[in-house]
Amino acid sequence: MTTETAAPAHLTGGPELPQERRLVTEIPGPRSRALHERRTAAVASGVGSVLPVYVAAAGGGVVIDVDGNSLIDLASGIAVTSVGNSAPEVVRRVSDQVAAFTHTCFMVAPYEGYVEVCEALARLTPGDHAKKTALFNSGAEAVENAVKIARAHTGRGAVVVFDHAYHGRTNLTMAMTAKNTPYKDGFGPFAGEVYRAPMSYPFREPVQITGAEAAARAIDVIEKQVGAGNIACVVIEPVLGEGGFVVPAEGFLPAVAQWCTDNGVVFVADEIQSGMCRTGAWFACDHEGVVPDLVTVAKGMAGGLPLAGVVGRAEIMDAPQAGGLGGTYGGNPVACAAALGAIATMEDLDLPAAARRIEQTMFTRLGALAEKAPAIGEVRGRGAMIAIELVKPGTIEPDAALTGKISAACHQAGVLTLTCGTYGNILRFLPSLVMPDHLLDEALDVIEEVVLGLV
Repeated sequence: MTTETAAPAHLTGGPELPQERRLVTEIPGPRSRALHERRTAAVASGVGSVLPVYVAAAGGGVVIDVDGNSLIDLASGIAVTSVGNSAPEVVRRVSDQVAAFTHTCFMVAPYEGYVEVCEALARLTPGDHAKKTALFNSGAEAVENAVKIARAHTGRGAVVVFDHAYHGRTNLTMAMTAKNTPYKDGFGPFAGEVYRAPMSYPFREPVQITGAEAAARAIDVIEKQVGAGNIACVVIEPVLGEGGFVVPAEGFLPAVAQWCTDNGVVFVADEIQSGMCRTGAWFACDHEGVVPDLVTVAKGMAGGLPLAGVVGRAEIMDAPQAGGLGGTYGGNPVACAAALGAIATMEDLDLPAAARRIEQTMFTRLGALAEKAPAIGEVRGRGAMIAIELVKPGTIEPDAALTGKISAACHQAGVLTLTCGTYGNILRFLPSLVMPDHLLDEALDVIEEVVLGLV
């Protein structure tokens, strides 16, 4: 365990939380187990949890459970709390907004916060063209509305997505998501006119090909099986999220985007997990200079409050009729206040640079670990969105069982980790961008000890 160190006040907000890994009971402890019994009786079983420890406080790089255990958090609420769990500027703006009013519905009586968020997103997203934005509640809502907007703009119906994609849990976005269990199994029939193309997944290519060649392969499938003239939009995660933190080969995204431009197809970048500084740039598309027609955002944009958006070319965003976009809670004033606080924090602390520093630390440490552990097939990702793919040594056969064991052992040692991937064999890391360096180092110490003890 590290020596107890308090997080700087500008990172935590409110009472300072000791930035340490501290285990005072087994995981989960008795109070968490008691709460879990209540949860089992009251909460639908279809709502799962990675680890049944019940949180009492969180901030910096730790979550404190109801038993007093302090766990290093490498999940960030699935890339949501990038600025921390209670960033001071988020707390201040939210508190002021709650005191003023909590809701009017922007479609009934609008307010400045919604407009300010749209202005900020127009400034931060790729490209210097005229942009407009519509705000919603969740990432899936943003993706679904991006499809609606593209269909209205083009007058076409088909939607192209990619292998290993994850886009949400609504009926349309389940159709767009690749993985069956647990996201789709038993929930069909799904929305139609959704077609899937092969993704660039360098680690799993039978023969190594360039990004341009992988794009040509995908485009060939799209043109032969769908036809460019039928396609409203191509929707892609610039770095795959649930699909395994796959970074496509260099050149893949620009080639697909150019094909879309050449054929009047709307190119939609799903930056819900990869956006808002997570990959070491404001948006993952920035790494290759790709300028999408539409960008979907959510997760990290509002410091933990539910807010999402579609940002894009003004002429495309204006295609739907008045009243065609919206929702009762979309762009809620309290969530907008949180987003403005989170964006201010990202800019003030230069969190893209913080993500790049995290990347350097994690690649160095995990790369050295991979040399000792033949079960690690690849270390990959961008910024603070890093993963290791676990395989049977000497092969690319996925080892989901080992992945689950490693994650569970990390939990018992006080480090909160997540798994993902089509094959369930990816250990993914999403630390807060304000995590203290010593906590990240200690988390990596634990991961190394666990991995070497199990492989």
